[in-house]
Amino acid sequence: MNVPFFDLRRQTTRIREELNQALMEVVDSQRFVLGPAVERIEAEVARTLSVGHAVGVASGSDALLLSLMAASIGPGAEVIVPAFSFFSTASSALRLGARVVFADVDFATLQIDPEEVRRRLTPQTRAVIVTHLFGDCANMLQIQALAADHGILIVEDVAQAFAATHRGRYAGTMGFCGCLSFYPTKNLAAIGDAGMVVTNDSKAAQRLRMLRAHGEENKYEHNALGINSRLDSLQAAALSVRLKYVDGWNNRRRRIARRYSEGLEGLVTLPISGVENQPVFNQFVIRTSLRDELRDHLTASGVGTEIYYPIPLHLQKGLEPACGKPGDHPRAEEAARTCLALPVFPELRDGEVDYVIESIQAFFA
Repeated sequence: MNVPFFDLRRQTTRIREELNQALMEVVDSQRFVLGPAVERIEAEVARTLSVGHAVGVASGSDALLLSLMAASIGPGAEVIVPAFSFFSTASSALRLGARVVFADVDFATLQIDPEEVRRRLTPQTRAVIVTHLFGDCANMLQIQALAADHGILIVEDVAQAFAATHRGRYAGTMGFCGCLSFYPTKNLAAIGDAGMVVTNDSKAAQRLRMLRAHGEENKYEHNALGINSRLDSLQAAALSVRLKYVDGWNNRRRRIARRYSEGLEGLVTLPISGVENQPVFNQFVIRTSLRDELRDHLTASGVGTEIYYPIPLHLQKGLEPACGKPGDHPRAEEAARTCLALPVFPELRDGEVDYVIESIQAFFA
């Protein structure tokens, strides 16, 4: 049996007619950038996440960059970033001239460790980027308390955690801004690059709308140095179709995760969710010291896997001068050596899930 790590065609086949109709409506309208389709998905996402404002942008990476721009982060500011995350969490701050300070992760959950954040606070700290990793939420209760005590902003990276909750609140709605990615592999996926910033701060939302369009408030009147990062209407239309199904898809991901957890208990380190969290399992990530050998075995067995992330951020050469040396963040480094993501997309069949479990059991037998 061959089990793909991800197969969006299965999903697309089921909703093809709805997608085609929505896309052709945009083509016929000739409103390809921003416009009614974007306004509609912004309102739908804001309503879904119970947040005041949603601002469509070109990608999740731009969502991070624009959030920091809206907060006037720049030279002289320090931004705390998890050492185990995707590249754009750190690169967005560096692009603005800020100093990136890495914080290690909690070894149980792999989310940014609030105590590590506390240790790295200085008078220059302006913000902390909190990545809600692998579809679960970080310990926002403690991080919010730290932010309030020290007067710093929280920027939430929600690229992998659309509709995940912590203590009943949605990821992305507990800080200054929440940054969404709609890359095709996400829980809520576009048909290309797309992103969004959500916030309860009306002034931040107004500034984000200006910054995403070259700092333009009125036509040809530019009041700030922004960038070109507008959500296009075709992506917005596709997102409106898929948003109707995302709760069901997230529930299916949870059922697959439970099936994996039951079948793999005692063989590998399983994902541990934070207290009072409801994860959405954009990835199902196991850990084992035999990661590379297990991955080779699964590949030979026809099972697709992925490694998130093989190099922690503080060891990425592209992040100089922020990068450090081996041993600086040992838990992030251990995660990079041991993490392996298994297939968990909603259209995965029960028989395929069982085959993955049986293949892993065979490896450890």
